[in-house]
Amino acid sequence: MENLSILLVEDHRQLAQTVLEFLEQQGASVDYAGDTRLARELVQQHHYDLMLLDVMLPGESGFQFCEALRKELSQDLPVIFMTARDQLDDKLEGFNKGGDDYIVKPFALPELAARVSAQIRRQRREVTAHTLQVEDLELDPGRQEARRAGQLLKLSPTAFRILRILMRESPRVVSREQLERELWGDLVPDSDALRSHLYNLRKAMDKPFAQPLLNTMPGVGFSIHGASGNHH
Repeated sequence: MENLSILLVEDHRQLAQTVLEFLEQQGASVDYAGDTRLARELVQQHHYDLMLLDVMLPGESGFQFCEALRKELSQDLPVIFMTARDQLDDKLEGFNKGGDDYIVKPFALPELAARVSAQIRRQRREVTAHTLQVEDLELDPGRQEARRAGQLLKLSPTAFRILRILMRESPRVVSREQLERELWGDLVPDSDALRSHLYNLRKAMDKPFAQPLLNTMPGVGFSIHGASGNHH
């Protein structure tokens, strides 16, 4: 975790102190906020590689803040939710609000380190490749941007990664297992996580447009292709 810049948003002081000290021992530099008001200021003032975000916060919840982060502040840094709520509905809501992963409290610090490293590794690996295009859909990994018909798509980092994998393989079908392995390695959250991210991706890239490009083949996998099969 050398030279990583992390924003930790957690109102439980003792847990925050433990996590902060652990991450700094691993070589990361960590800024700390006890509520979303301060977190919002910090995000607008500094660049972070990743955010660790508690769900139950005073005032605005972590879910609400993550949604604002994606929609209003257009921030695409990876967000890992830290939550004591391990119900499936809570996890799905986290993904729907733009989160990338979650870890359930109480958690082991080495697991937290593994999840942070996995997010960063994938984020960085994706910055190097060339622009991809299928029909009127374009993805620029270097700028971490995707556009359709010239319109910028608002995507969480994980939705962006799914899109990149599917465009890279287009028009081939990618299995659920391959997608999950590329996204999370051995740390797959659960089967509904992928479904939730795909739902959000489809909402952003297909809903506003006449022709859907994201295709689901039940029991087989997912692909991106248009009617003409035009891809570069």
